[in-house]
Amino acid sequence: MAAKDKKYSFKPRRALGRTGFVATQLGIGDIADRKVAIDKCAATVRRALDAGLNIIDTAPGYEDGYSEEIVGKALAGRREGIFVIDKIDHHDKPIAQQVDASLERLGMEMVDLFVLHALSEMAGLEKALAQGGAFEQLDKCRKEGKLRFMGISSHNPDVLEKAINSGLCDVVMFAIGPYCDNRYIDKILPLAKSFNVGTACFKTFGAGKLLGDTEGYSNPLKNRPRGKVSSGGGIGLAHTLPHMNPAECLHYTLTIDPDVALLGMSFPNEQDAAFEAAMNFKALSKEQMDDINKRAAIAIEGKGNCWWNT
Repeated sequence: MAAKDKKYSFKPRRALGRTGFVATQLGIGDIADRKVAIDKCAATVRRALDAGLNIIDTAPGYEDGYSEEIVGKALAGRREGIFVIDKIDHHDKPIAQQVDASLERLGMEMVDLFVLHALSEMAGLEKALAQGGAFEQLDKCRKEGKLRFMGISSHNPDVLEKAINSGLCDVVMFAIGPYCDNRYIDKILPLAKSFNVGTACFKTFGAGKLLGDTEGYSNPLKNRPRGKVSSGGGIGLAHTLPHMNPAECLHYTLTIDPDVALLGMSFPNEQDAAFEAAMNFKALSKEQMDDINKRAAIAIEGKGNCWWNT
């Protein structure tokens, strides 16, 4: 049954920082799997759009451009009113060439937001901020009408702090979930709000580690106990080790209240689990949040590196 035939109907609720775009509480994270036909992937994106979601995230590095192709196909004929986020994967290479290549794969003339992807080293940020650096080059592309806003995604709270203070970021992207560095919550989120910088957050499910037996993004654990990992993304993962459920993870993130929670929802059943949890959301108490924190630390143990906690 399609999302538009169900009860899910998400409405825009808050401006994404100073962009002025009023975004839905949930955003469409990366949906890309080269084992799945592009028409099927695009239909999954459109299913989320039919449920009302109006912000979508992609990057050239997601399945070597396949994600961008999916987004372009899904938004053909329905681009208006959708906020598209794309990324610059190579900060030290000419930015304009990367922007042009992404726009070609998307089949678009302009993207709403380009962010410097996974900019998590302070030295890298300083290069990006310097004269002639990535930010200056991005701004040139903005003036040429290829993008409207710019920012960074990062796995380092210190880098995020300096980037926000630079005044050059319209939106920042970082981890908010039951297992992430508390500085994202206690320091970066309020700092971004004080600068009227939008916040689009990821890792609600800890790259799937919190929901199933995976090292992240459906990669099976080495020497894992008996069990089978599904072919889908985080929500659909099977488990034999301690785990959590999508609702409590999402309710944790929504209680913290970033502008947008970006979720990877690669299959309809995963979308339904996330949509149902969001529709039934009620802010959690401190005691409930503390309990989820404790169980998340147990659920993620032995499942590999948590790279978002640099």
